Amino acid sequence: MRFKVYQVIIHIAGWLLFMAFPLLFINGGESGAGYLILKEPYYWLFCITYFSLYYLNAYILIPNLFLRKKYAWYSVIIMLLFAGVYFLKPYDKLLRCNEKKSPASAYAIPPGQAVLTGHNILPPPPGNVPQYFAPPMRHPRRHWDMFSVFIFLIIMALSTAVRIIRQWQLIEQRATQAEADKASAELSFLKAQINPHFLFNTLNNIYTLALMKDENAPDSIMKLSNIMRYVTDDATKDFVSLQDEINCINDYIELQRLRIGEKTTIDLDISEDIGNVQIAPLILMTFIENVFKYGISKHNKSVIVIKIKSNETGIYFFCQNKIFPEKEENKRAGIGLINTRQRLAHLYPGKHILNINTENELYTVELTLHTK
Repeated sequence: MRFKVYQVIIHIAGWLLFMAFPLLFINGGESGAGYLILKEPYYWLFCITYFSLYYLNAYILIPNLFLRKKYAWYSVIIMLLFAGVYFLKPYDKLLRCNEKKSPASAYAIPPGQAVLTGHNILPPPPGNVPQYFAPPMRHPRRHWDMFSVFIFLIIMALSTAVRIIRQWQLIEQRATQAEADKASAELSFLKAQINPHFLFNTLNNIYTLALMKDENAPDSIMKLSNIMRYVTDDATKDFVSLQDEINCINDYIELQRLRIGEKTTIDLDISEDIGNVQIAPLILMTFIENVFKYGISKHNKSVIVIKIKSNETGIYFFCQNKIFPEKEENKRAGIGLINTRQRLAHLYPGKHILNINTENELYTVELTLHTK
């Protein structure tokens, strides 16, 4: 709305400036001459002609012919308009009308002066002979109105340029909006993939506890309920509180403790002072799921390390687990990790650092998110 008001103001200011040119230049800025010109119909013919040409070209011919590549029709109409201006001669008619209004006394020979005719100088007439008048000065007859044609070319070029620039801006805006819509739709799709993937793994863990008739199964169901509430309610947002994400992680880790037994040690280090830091939901959960999926062995001891730190400028996440050859065959190529990379690229463009390495038979993930 503000842009439209601004555009109207620009148009009004431009046309007022255009209408002022004849008032300033035709009579050399003489006092009262502008008011006389405003009363002339040829002045309004001059203004309306070029007003009409501008808007006809900008809002009808350019959108309906030129931009639709109907160049032949566009050229024909432009030539017809050119011919119309050539025969109408709006500027020439305004100028001639103004000349006719000039008083004849401006050309009178003052008394006592000679009349110059050809190469002879005649003395002043004797007695009470009527005063002589010099013949009125006449402009050579114009065969064509150069100024009207010149203004026509300027108006058509200006209206074409303004309309094409505006069209280009609209295309850019639509392209930007399309990219934003695409990114939003893609993020929604990624979340829709992550949520079932996460819940599927968690339900498998509870199913294992149920088969073992573990007494901790009811508590596990309650923790799963908390996780599902977070996934279905909070995780639909683009960003959530880091504390909510950590609560979900703690519930998930507690569920895993009931399953992993004594051969796996969990080294968990989470900052106590989280503050009001925001994070994209389920970004960290994918890596934590993979730690428990690939870093646990039924026959060998293992250590799982998880660290989450935060400050005013960002979040630091670290996780590490031992690589077991029998599980590494899957290469952790599930949709969770792929989608997490894509979400990081969308939500933290240029504001995240993700390093994953497999040195010393350890699978290590380091993620730094810049939230400022």
